[in-house]
Amino acid sequence: MQQANMQSSNSPQPAKQGTDSPAPEQTPANKDSPAPPPQQSPAAEQAEAAGEGSEEGPAEMTLDITSFRKPGEKTFTQRSRLFVGNLPLDIPEEEFKNMFAKYGNINEVFINRDRGFGFIRLETRTLAEIAKAELDGTILNNRPIRVRFATHGAALTVRNLLPVVTNELLEQAFSQFGPVERAIVVTDDRGRPTGRGIVEFANKVSARKALERCTEGALLLTTTPCPAIVEPSEHFDDEDGLSEKLLQKIPKYHKEREQPPHFAQPGTFEFEYSSRWKALHEMEKQQREQVDKNIREAKEKLEAELESAKHEHQLMLMRQDLMRRQEELRRLEELRNQELQRRKQIEMRHEEERRRREEEMMRHREQEDLRRHPDGFKPNYLDNVLLVYCL
Repeated sequence: MQQANMQSSNSPQPAKQGTDSPAPEQTPANKDSPAPPPQQSPAAEQAEAAGEGSEEGPAEMTLDITSFRKPGEKTFTQRSRLFVGNLPLDIPEEEFKNMFAKYGNINEVFINRDRGFGFIRLETRTLAEIAKAELDGTILNNRPIRVRFATHGAALTVRNLLPVVTNELLEQAFSQFGPVERAIVVTDDRGRPTGRGIVEFANKVSARKALERCTEGALLLTTTPCPAIVEPSEHFDDEDGLSEKLLQKIPKYHKEREQPPHFAQPGTFEFEYSSRWKALHEMEKQQREQVDKNIREAKEKLEAELESAKHEHQLMLMRQDLMRRQEELRRLEELRNQELQRRKQIEMRHEEERRRREEEMMRHREQEDLRRHPDGFKPNYLDNVLLVYCL
């Protein structure tokens, strides 16, 4: 299990040649000429600088774990979780952890000793890839261990995405169901969106909640009423595949391997049935193309109907807004009339009050005059009127 020291450049061999390996021997042709100085990489020069002054031997390269973390990358996610198979049944947990100690911090360790496998989670995907590449196939207690990336059990596939949907918008939309580790809009080789995305949650509960809510309802990511179609994500191993050493050598294996790969010769039994297989495949291809064409035409028709419906909807909203404004104007007019009526009533009350005061003053003046002239003298009507207007 002794592995080469890792470096930030992920290529330990060149660096070790620059620091540990002696200079290559000279050939007879250039024995008399001075040897050119050996070319060293910057990493090797740093290693030599770090080891200067040490007489015990070449200095070990140290690994800067932070250099393997992308800006903004989340740590200890499901993508950095490794499956380790064919473990010795009596392996201690401490020894299992020490196998991955040099790859940084460890967040999760699980060992099934009855079946000889375990899981371990590292800090980043890059560190997990390095650990997988270095440890897969190494011998532990006379057993070659298998290291693979663990299946992500909380990943969902999202289809029917519009071209304006980005990774950030996709993560924002699905964060309402739980913590999202990664949200990616899948693009083609030219960077154009394919209408499909992948959302990876931190736990299965959040993924199940998102799947149920989006299946029962309609999650809209944009203004256009185009709902996201959410399905469980399918997992494929397109990195390691199926190697010869992992395939079980059953009788059918030996029977199928009796002949090496070859072309079927025309006019033979093999060629006849090979042609029938190819015809079946061609029929499947044509039917799939026809289905894709029908779906594409149906989508275009739906989009055209949607645009027309959007215009109708906008017109309906404008009519409703106009009716609302007219109703508002009518209500304001009624309020204005009511206010005018109220003011008019107030003025009439004031006028009545003024007349009542005038009459009261006149009666009071007459009484005063009667008290001043007990002999029965009464002022005439003109004098009373002048007196009232003077007041």
